[in-house]
Amino acid sequence: MRQLVIFERVYLIGHIVSMVFGLVGILLIIPNAELILSLSEVGQTAMQWSMAGGGVAYMILGALAVFLYAKRTLGLGRALCFFIPAVSISLTSELLGTSTGFPFGGYSYLSGLGYKIAGLVPFTIPLSWFYVGFVSYLLARVGLEVDQKPSLLRHVGAIALGALLLTSWDFVLDPAMSQTSLPFWYWHQPGAFFGMPYQNFAGWMGTGSVFMTAAALLWRNNPIKLERSQLNIPLIVYLANFGFATVMSLAAGFSIPIVLGVLLGVAPAVALWLRSPSFSTAVAVEATTKEVPVTSVNVAFK
Repeated sequence: MRQLVIFERVYLIGHIVSMVFGLVGILLIIPNAELILSLSEVGQTAMQWSMAGGGVAYMILGALAVFLYAKRTLGLGRALCFFIPAVSISLTSELLGTSTGFPFGGYSYLSGLGYKIAGLVPFTIPLSWFYVGFVSYLLARVGLEVDQKPSLLRHVGAIALGALLLTSWDFVLDPAMSQTSLPFWYWHQPGAFFGMPYQNFAGWMGTGSVFMTAAALLWRNNPIKLERSQLNIPLIVYLANFGFATVMSLAAGFSIPIVLGVLLGVAPAVALWLRSPSFSTAVAVEATTKEVPVTSVNVAFK
């Protein structure tokens, strides 16, 4: 278990460092190519690596960190029960989107995010759906106490809120990543929301809701019992990726997407983390549940 935690932390740190390198390369080096000449040999090598594989690295490292976290806290079975639907359903949506325009609108990926599946979708894209989708849904599920007070309303609320957190990240990321000096995808017909069609958000909400529903059904016989401190990694991953998108949008001059993302993504994510049970609450609940069968046995003996 200790080795698992070490690898998880290494991948998480690498994920964040890769995002920082990516920001430096996209926002500073590319617009000012002469800066490369002023760097040391090590600095030039680092920037070349950043440009060649930084986007691929940060998504792979993010997926590895979150998968190891899921395996450590929930077990391998539940980790796979989220990973497989998230990757397969999001990839299906992306392949449909890039070939037919449904459900996101017409768009195409450019280079910079790795090998393209069927020549359309970089293999890293489903990985990003997985790791941001997982932390979004877990924050919503634990924060709404779905497994402590299970009900259909709480399950639906967690799926809807998890999909909203996921989509709010895209509010901020998509306009900047498609219009930066080194764009990673482009819209065939730019939409009304800072270049994005509103249909894109419906596609994100729908895709996220579908794979989160699939995971919820697969988890139905395995309740999740996590306390607030165990949600630190999901919150860090969500905020780090939101921070990356925020810097990109600020550099592009987009402020409204950031405000919407904070209101609909960051604020709810932090609130859900704060609502999650603390250690003392979790212990109290567990102690209460353990007292019930003891009382029942005493009554039976009488």
